[in-house]
Amino acid sequence: MNKLSVLVIYTGGTIGMKAHPVTGELVPFRFEHVLEEVPELRKFGFRIDTYSFDPIIDSSNIVPEFWVKLALLIEEKYSLYDGFVILHGTDTMGYTASALSFMMENLEKPVILTGSQLPIGMPRTDGKENFISAVEIAAKKNQDGHAMVPEVCIFFQERLFRGNRAFKYNAEEFRAFRSPNYPPLAEAGIHIKYNSHAISYPAVWGKKLKVHTRLGTDVAILKIFPGMEEKVVQAVLHTPGLRAVVLETYGQGNAPSLDWLLDLLAKAVAGDIIILNITQCPAGRVSMDSYACGARLKEVGVISGYDMTTEAALTKIMLLTGLYTSNENVKRFLDIPLSGEF
Repeated sequence: MNKLSVLVIYTGGTIGMKAHPVTGELVPFRFEHVLEEVPELRKFGFRIDTYSFDPIIDSSNIVPEFWVKLALLIEEKYSLYDGFVILHGTDTMGYTASALSFMMENLEKPVILTGSQLPIGMPRTDGKENFISAVEIAAKKNQDGHAMVPEVCIFFQERLFRGNRAFKYNAEEFRAFRSPNYPPLAEAGIHIKYNSHAISYPAVWGKKLKVHTRLGTDVAILKIFPGMEEKVVQAVLHTPGLRAVVLETYGQGNAPSLDWLLDLLAKAVAGDIIILNITQCPAGRVSMDSYACGARLKEVGVISGYDMTTEAALTKIMLLTGLYTSNENVKRFLDIPLSGEF
């Protein structure tokens, strides 16, 4: 029987750093030596290969072109491995996980993103446990021989989340990510317990992986706040070439009932700009029928983003505007869950 195999892709981030023996400065270590840093991985008996981006990238510098390179790398190696682990900086991990979940159609193997709050070479690092569990999950099969979790996921501090449902919640604690609107796909304790009812499985196995590489970037995020001025909203909505706006509203999708604001939004919609309503709250969903303020947004043509995260909303729009020149098609697919994002 062939060994289970996992490809570890190191893109950069805190997890791949260690202290320089002389200066004490944090510097990247050569990632092909990862088994020397985490010898516990050998006990699995898996074939674990590594691929390191050169140069590595700080996650604050992530751009859509990077997501394309990452998706194409997985496509190239797809038939050679049972699963993939991506080591990534935490700041934009939620964006990358969301983007990959939409870009990789017919995915049937685990793609697990993880990282750490402390470098893997430090005594109290959270990186080793995150890394080891992510590798184990990436190789896990069910009783039928299929991947246990054939999704793009984030593993952090004992929990596996659907990638397009999670976001970075805390900059200092080890439990950096949360997924308040969807349950964990797995929880790691003495054993890893898989929540099969929450995992998305293909209706038919064996479809060919299809990677979408055209991503539109003519999108903006506009956050509603008390005292916002008309000229600020005008500047955003009058951006040349703008196709869509993620509108971050209060509560269940509410915004001030200001005539100038509603007028600007109505004119933008009439000008074929998509306005997608996302709540600023970490948990809950948009329901524009619940309050008069939300109902007025709906009347002028703002559409609901349901309980999507900002990361999922933004990257889904990027995928759809890359695929379709018609905004009517984009709006149609925004109302359909493509990868369990709402």
